Amino acid sequence: MTAELLRITRFPDIDLFKRGKVRDVYDLKDKLLVVSTDRISCFDVVLPTGIPRKGEVLTKISLFWFEYTKDVVSNHLITAEVNDYPVELSKYKDILKNCSMLVKKAKPIPVECIVRGYLSGSGWKEYQQSQSICGIKLPAGLIESDKLPEPIFTPSTKEDTGHDINVSQEYVEQGLGKEITAQLKELSLALYSKASEFAESKGIIIADTKFEFGLYQDKIILIDEALTPDSSRFWPKDRYQPGQAQPSFDKQFVRDYLETLDWNKTAPGPELPEEIVLKTSEKYLQAFEMLTGEAL
Repeated sequence: MTAELLRITRFPDIDLFKRGKVRDVYDLKDKLLVVSTDRISCFDVVLPTGIPRKGEVLTKISLFWFEYTKDVVSNHLITAEVNDYPVELSKYKDILKNCSMLVKKAKPIPVECIVRGYLSGSGWKEYQQSQSICGIKLPAGLIESDKLPEPIFTPSTKEDTGHDINVSQEYVEQGLGKEITAQLKELSLALYSKASEFAESKGIIIADTKFEFGLYQDKIILIDEALTPDSSRFWPKDRYQPGQAQPSFDKQFVRDYLETLDWNKTAPGPELPEEIVLKTSEKYLQAFEMLTGEAL
């Protein structure tokens, strides 16, 4: 991985469409180029230290899931083979290989479609206060990391800066209408059901995940990343124990380290020590290998 991808990508002759916390998106007029960098963000702050090979893992896990779930819903992938990219990108092949994809230029639907199968994170905090999540009443007596009676659709707003805000299905219906909201819910639950069943057979519990969708030629398609350690909570099945926080394959490992520091969770973030960086990289790589049976 080049040093460029640890921080930021720059292609002077390609129009930047959007720079996110982790991904840089470039405008190719009728399509987009998505580059997954090695940047890592925690508590909505991009840290100054990158995680080696993280961009490669995010890209290849997304590619795996796009293929596995394409019978549930179409997605925005055109190709991730750099030799098939437009000629103007050929000079950047070495940078783009393994960490980028060419995608359809869909119109994003402005909602985070979160599915929870287990009680964790902000859902656990909300349950402790109200015995519900996003307006969905849950049984009494659940403990942290409990498996829910059935997966639930708990959307949130999609904020460009700051934290996304958990909202009810009714709130989404007010903005998007009941028909589209119902489609988003149905697709999200179907994707989670298929993916979580497969992942569990490989030793990984997908506790929760978020999907993003867009409109392309008047149809809803899956966009952004899919079921990665950045957009999901991945837990090792053989170490699952309700009643406490779980070990994970995702960036929760970095969050836990940051919680031990005297840091106010605002930019600039602290540098990560080499031990944390290497262990985090190992966790991302292990998640990919367990899911796909392939080694990077």
